[in-house]
Amino acid sequence: MAASSSPQLSRWKCTVAYDGTQFSGWQSQPDANAVQDFIERRLAEVLKVKTGIQGSGRTDSGVHARAQVFHFDADWPHSPAKLLAALRVGLPPTLQVTTAKRVPASFHSRFSAKGKIYHYEIHHRGFADPFSHPFCWSMMRTLDIEAMRAAAARLVGKRDFRAYSAASGEERESTVRTLEALDVQVRGRRVRIVARGDGFLYKMVRSLVGALVDVGAGRLSPDDITAILATKQRTHRVVTAPPEGLFLVKVFY
Repeated sequence: MAASSSPQLSRWKCTVAYDGTQFSGWQSQPDANAVQDFIERRLAEVLKVKTGIQGSGRTDSGVHARAQVFHFDADWPHSPAKLLAALRVGLPPTLQVTTAKRVPASFHSRFSAKGKIYHYEIHHRGFADPFSHPFCWSMMRTLDIEAMRAAAARLVGKRDFRAYSAASGEERESTVRTLEALDVQVRGRRVRIVARGDGFLYKMVRSLVGALVDVGAGRLSPDDITAILATKQRTHRVVTAPPEGLFLVKVFY
């Protein structure tokens, strides 16, 4: 009698977009309301077996993603299109898998990543309308955009960003990251801060945004931004921007 063959597992790379307003962040939580929880529950229904996923990184509660990446291993003999259709049917409308494809077993959504882009959306000089408000930091104050740009330029490069991160409870080998760009873009009352780098520390983007907004508001100067960076210590002078304005836009491989 021939021995039964084990299932042939393939590695799948998927991208997912979500409105983070109602989710408890990306990483699985005891309340089972994280993005990871919803995807893993749906995968269990589709694949008929419990399946864990690995994300490219974590987003906090209230943070959004246009193209978060995750991978998993599964025995799925059908086409990527059928997998995508099956996943889309069972997820909430604020959370949708947008692509799915087979990749080599060596691919890892986190460790294979070469960089990421985040956008942070701000509405200043008056409150945002009710349809934009959930997706931006809305304020009456008028920001000094040129001062913010001058401060942002001082943060670009390979640097120790410990002062612009928050303790995540995990051991970290290094707090050095390369920030390839930190651009302050303006269109009317909307300000978009674009951060592109090889990786980001816990709450790093929101901390950078909070510091730049304080420069724009006159509470900090560009020189203060440099001095804070040099301390390599988190200080109360760095405010963490609220989560609703932050979007994970792209992960590079």
